[in-house]
Amino acid sequence: MNLSAATPRRVAVLGSTGSVGRSALEVIAASGGRLRVEVLSGCGNLDLLAEQARQFNPHTVVAADRKKADARKWRDLPEGCRLLTGPEGLAEAAGLPAVDVVLAAIVGAAGLQSTWAALEAGKTVALANKETLVTAGPLVQQLIEKTPGARLIPVDSEHSAVFQALQAGKRDEVAKVVLTASGGPFRTWPADALRQVTIEEALAHPTWEMGPKITIDSATMMNKALEIIEARWLFDLQADQLDVMIHPQSIIHSLVEFVDGSIVAQMSPPDMRLPIQYALEFPERRAAVAERFDWTRAWNLELEPADHERFPALALGFECAAAGGSSGAVLSAANEAAVESFLEGDLHFTEIVPACRSVLESHNFEADPTLEDLARLDRWARAEVQSWVLA
Repeated sequence: MNLSAATPRRVAVLGSTGSVGRSALEVIAASGGRLRVEVLSGCGNLDLLAEQARQFNPHTVVAADRKKADARKWRDLPEGCRLLTGPEGLAEAAGLPAVDVVLAAIVGAAGLQSTWAALEAGKTVALANKETLVTAGPLVQQLIEKTPGARLIPVDSEHSAVFQALQAGKRDEVAKVVLTASGGPFRTWPADALRQVTIEEALAHPTWEMGPKITIDSATMMNKALEIIEARWLFDLQADQLDVMIHPQSIIHSLVEFVDGSIVAQMSPPDMRLPIQYALEFPERRAAVAERFDWTRAWNLELEPADHERFPALALGFECAAAGGSSGAVLSAANEAAVESFLEGDLHFTEIVPACRSVLESHNFEADPTLEDLARLDRWARAEVQSWVLA
């Protein structure tokens, strides 16, 4: 992607009505014209999507839920703005020639098709949708290798940190990558109290502001399990090269240990606008949109090993990273369904991870699944969780 300094970088913000998408629009608005919104997409909150379209004047708007889109009057879109609908509309918008960078911020496995379309079209993808690599990591990397121009720049704070730290050495010089985790809101709760966790308590993260699904994932530590799998494919690592440390302050986002014993860590305030800006502006660094680090105060930065007994989701992440194949897709789909059941009041907080393990252990492992196989396994895993809940 060769752009002169005077040419705006044209961005497709897929998932613009979600937490990451809204933060991305703040970054774009503050870019001084270096970034321009070409595409916006949303699913549930179509009024907000239309409001964003009026503010940013994109050439294309995508309403991912076709039924909701068909039921809405769209007279409030800017003149000349094209409306697309459904998954096919998302895929088309992701591959538009007028788009330079695709921010993939659709939550869950629903983001895979549009991310795939963007890479297939040779785009730079700023990846906030971890399920793409969790579900189809080997297939995605094969696609990137054979497609000129296609590349992934991670947006997750932990993976952005690893990506930045890796600039300090060669890939074959990496001994270990350590992802950090805050430990979530229940890090210090007695184990026997966790069964009584309410939805409101689980949605109250101590350091990050995120959407409901990823907030629950952070509370169960399933988010870290999925990040382990994502890191395995994103950085071409083995499962035994990955580790997790609890870091309640969420200032150190990841650490890379090289073979000579040197450790490079990336630190910044816990604000998603920082990794978003880094991904959209890469390889340039620009003045921060978010608040800068305060060097006038004392900081106590704690790091402690993660307790795998207290956080059983972590074991699932390491197992799936080692196994590969269909395991990541099944875990991701089962977790989405289990979290949805918890948010609907049909599942206890402490039942989310056991439901996922039950489904993972009962599935017929496939070593080299196709995209069609992964879609079938996704549907199967979700149905299995529903059966588990009813039982």
